[in-house]
Amino acid sequence: MSALFGNYSRRPIHLVKGQGTKVYDEAGKEYLDFTSGIAVLSLGHANPILVEAIKEQSEKLWHISNLFESPEQEQLAATLVKDTHLAHGFFCNSGAEANEAAIKLARKHTGKHTIITFENSFHGRTFGAISATGQAKVQQGFGPLVEKFIHVPFNDVKALEAVVNDEVAAIMLEVVQGEGGVNSVSEEFGEAISNICKEQGILLIIDEVQTGIARTGTRYAYEQTALKPDILTLAKGLGGGFPIGAMLGTAEMFGTFSPGTHGTTFGGNPLAVAVAQTVLNHVFEESFLGEVLKKSEYFTEQLEKILPAENFTVKGMGLLLGVNCVKAVAPLITKAEDAGLLLVGAGEEVIRLLPPLTVTYEEIDAAIAILADILND
Repeated sequence: MSALFGNYSRRPIHLVKGQGTKVYDEAGKEYLDFTSGIAVLSLGHANPILVEAIKEQSEKLWHISNLFESPEQEQLAATLVKDTHLAHGFFCNSGAEANEAAIKLARKHTGKHTIITFENSFHGRTFGAISATGQAKVQQGFGPLVEKFIHVPFNDVKALEAVVNDEVAAIMLEVVQGEGGVNSVSEEFGEAISNICKEQGILLIIDEVQTGIARTGTRYAYEQTALKPDILTLAKGLGGGFPIGAMLGTAEMFGTFSPGTHGTTFGGNPLAVAVAQTVLNHVFEESFLGEVLKKSEYFTEQLEKILPAENFTVKGMGLLLGVNCVKAVAPLITKAEDAGLLLVGAGEEVIRLLPPLTVTYEEIDAAIAILADILND
């Protein structure tokens, strides 16, 4: 029996090495990694610039805690909020932690407790985060959840309007529901949320743990919508593989998180900050963002060429794409794996495609060839 808990359904592959988009198992078999560690490896595996950044920092300082000033954290926060309406940042270790901070900030700032979230959403595995999540399978077996979360259908304006009242502190959503099926917020729904928040004085929390840090072809996915968050959460791609999360907020939020109201031992440690700053220095460049959009357009076009229209649809933004197969995708993911392509699902009927943002057109073509074989079989 394993010394590990069995809470993961692990695939029977032991990966031992990676470079760029390619990874290798202990037998030397090569795979194209179109999971990116679930949207984490922005710059691919073992990118030399990140290796150098962590090596350089590791020889100077690993950890000091947040008892002391950190100009490096200041710089990272400034980079994240630059040219946005956001003003301040808080660093933690994961997306769930970032969302916990956002929930606490929204409630404390407004003095209200109700938060509206959406069906098929996913916000993490801590108690506050699973309470916010609109998927029963994530919540089962854990007893009473955190109160005052209301889940309504995604992209349903009337359902949202029906639950808005004076007790609502915030609306919390993903621009693209990654875990929940690669469902993008509609233009109508985005505008409705924006208007409701403005008219009712409700805060808007946008969870960009998966969609942020250039994954959709802009710095943040909300930039492609009418939405304007008061609070934004980030993780995954921010550290390029090193654990770090962040919560950003507007200037109005600053006084609410006063000393002692929230904290973390490891959040924003020197190693994580050094790597994250290096990631941002590359992926926030206009030329890099433009290339992500070009790759997305190319990938989508090639997918649509190979997919029988009556059975499959392509959805998503940037390099967060989904193929809706209208049937269970687990066997297809296994077939792709056998053929040398690593994929991940988004619900039971959607294949999620999350290559590193540095993926080449040749690697996209190679993945398309494998997908053509398994999806047309």
